[in-house]
Amino acid sequence: MRSVGSSAHGLRVAARAIAAGQVLAYPTEAVYGLGCDPMNAAAVRRILRFKGRGEDKGLILIAAELAALEPYVTSLEPARMSEIAATWPGPNTWLLPARSTTPRWLTGVHDTLAVRVTGHPIASALCRAWGGAVVSTSANLSNRQPARTALRVRLQLDAGPDLIVSGACGGDARPSTIRDGRSGRMLRV
Repeated sequence: MRSVGSSAHGLRVAARAIAAGQVLAYPTEAVYGLGCDPMNAAAVRRILRFKGRGEDKGLILIAAELAALEPYVTSLEPARMSEIAATWPGPNTWLLPARSTTPRWLTGVHDTLAVRVTGHPIASALCRAWGGAVVSTSANLSNRQPARTALRVRLQLDAGPDLIVSGACGGDARPSTIRDGRSGRMLRV
């Protein structure tokens, strides 16, 4: 596992790693995330193997702005989208209807996709450097505590990511909330 900082140079290295099909660990609002190019099935499946997690659950995509998520999800009626947009950027993940072209390795068995416009400066800068959305799932083995430092990523996922983007996680004590975009119902607090 290599490490880079969150400088402009480090983020360019990370973006090239994503383009090359590699898996990254990077800080988010509360925990380190594992990420890759959402359209690279092999990279996504590597993340699922690292975590010991099945493909049926689906994953979260993060982005620096809503436009980067539009290739994967469809909008809801304007009033619902206004409510959702008012929570971004920030640690609020919403389930939105997945486009028919969104791969099953992202949605799992669902007709929705979990998406978030991140408010974390490093995660947001990573998405901008990459030029789009990035897979974001907690950097941990299934049913274990998520890593909150680069060292914890290394200790828990010894056969894990190709690259770690070092930096501090945000101050949130818990991973992002997850809500159903259609109803607003809270699914994870």
